[in-house]
Amino acid sequence: MGSSHQTASMAKSSRRSRKSSETSPGRGGPVLKTPDEIDAMAAAGALLARCHDAVASAAAVGVTTAELDRVAEAFIRENGAIPAFKGYHGFPGTICPSINEQVVHAIPSDRALADGDLLSVDIGLELDGWVADRATTLSIGKVSGLADRLVAATRKGLAAGIDAARPGGYVGDIGAAVQTEIEQAGFCVVRALVGHGIGRSMHEDPQVPNFGRPGSGVPLVEGIVIAIEPMVNVGTHEIAMADDGWTISTADGSLSAHEEHTVAITANGPRILTVA
Repeated sequence: MGSSHQTASMAKSSRRSRKSSETSPGRGGPVLKTPDEIDAMAAAGALLARCHDAVASAAAVGVTTAELDRVAEAFIRENGAIPAFKGYHGFPGTICPSINEQVVHAIPSDRALADGDLLSVDIGLELDGWVADRATTLSIGKVSGLADRLVAATRKGLAAGIDAARPGGYVGDIGAAVQTEIEQAGFCVVRALVGHGIGRSMHEDPQVPNFGRPGSGVPLVEGIVIAIEPMVNVGTHEIAMADDGWTISTADGSLSAHEEHTVAITANGPRILTVA
């Protein structure tokens, strides 16, 4: 689940300003995890990967996002975990099912998926006190060539960001790698929403923007665990908040895609924790 970046663009209304303050990480610095704790987070992440598989298998034309939400919640609870999003600052769902121009944080509803939709599914769960967070964008039926290119670019941007997450580097290296990959493909990254540290809490330090300068920002050291999550738009990087206080969409109505993994910084390089 993306965190609000503390910029003027996120304070254009009292509702958006309130949302920003609710979801921002703390300011105490990164909470370093031991190897055993990273293993525990990997167990949570592996379960989350399986949950994503279950939701992807159920996602089809005519299925509602509320039905997908029920699939995810049942899977999580049946496997001894807790939905991390449900009730988080009042969010009502287990998943954030964002369709087409919706960037993130959409609320599950009776809206049925249509042929050609892009569905970004963001899910978090807590297992044995550790939180895992992952998102991916699914193509429903036959999508446009533009949609295909957008999803492919977003996944490449995530891969580039993960590859830059190494000891001795900086958070700015991650953002720069993502931004370069996305902009070379002709798209843009959302700037008002960012990735984040993660562990016992959904949102910890540091914030992880999807843009930046190499060598800038928080130093990357062993034991930092972060959620890297490019949110990528076809048109403007500007976003708009819906009246529900949660759903964030592109300001110009263009398509958006979202990819995310929880990643640990280790001596051997980045370790992706949200894989089966």
